[in-house]
Amino acid sequence: MSKSAIFKRQPLRAGLISWQLAQTFWVGGLWLLYFVMLPALEEIGLAPLLIHTVDATLTPLLVGFAAFCALLQMLVLLQVEGGRSLWRDMRGQLLLSVLGMALAYFAVREWQPDAVRWLRFNYQVLALCGLLLVLQPLPGQRGEG
Repeated sequence: MSKSAIFKRQPLRAGLISWQLAQTFWVGGLWLLYFVMLPALEEIGLAPLLIHTVDATLTPLLVGFAAFCALLQMLVLLQVEGGRSLWRDMRGQLLLSVLGMALAYFAVREWQPDAVRWLRFNYQVLALCGLLLVLQPLPGQRGEG
C-alpha cells in the first residue's frame, strides 16, 4: 500500500481550534484591557477612582483566565507534540512562563497588595508572553513560512 495524505499523522483538529480560540481570548483580553479599555475610560473622562475599580476588578479575572487558557494550551501541546515539548519547545516554555507569572501575580496580590508596580510588571510580562506565543506556529506544524 502506498502512503498518501490519508495516512499522514495529522494533529487533532479540535485541539488546534481550541488552541487558537483560547489564545485569542486570553492574549486579546490582556491587551484589550490594558492598552485599549483603560485608556479609553480615561479619555472619556471617567473618575479615576472608577477607572481604578474597573482595573482592580478585571485584571485578576483576566490573569486567572490567562492561566486557565494556558493550561488548556499546554494540554493540547502535550497531546500533539509530546512531553518533551514543554521544556525544549518555545511554546512550552512560554506557557510555563505564563503559568509561573500568573501564580506569582496571585501570590504577590495576596501577600503584598500594595506592590502595584510589581503587579503591573507581572501583567505586562503575561501580555508579552502571549504576544510571543501568537508568533509561534501551531502545535504539529514546523516553522514554515
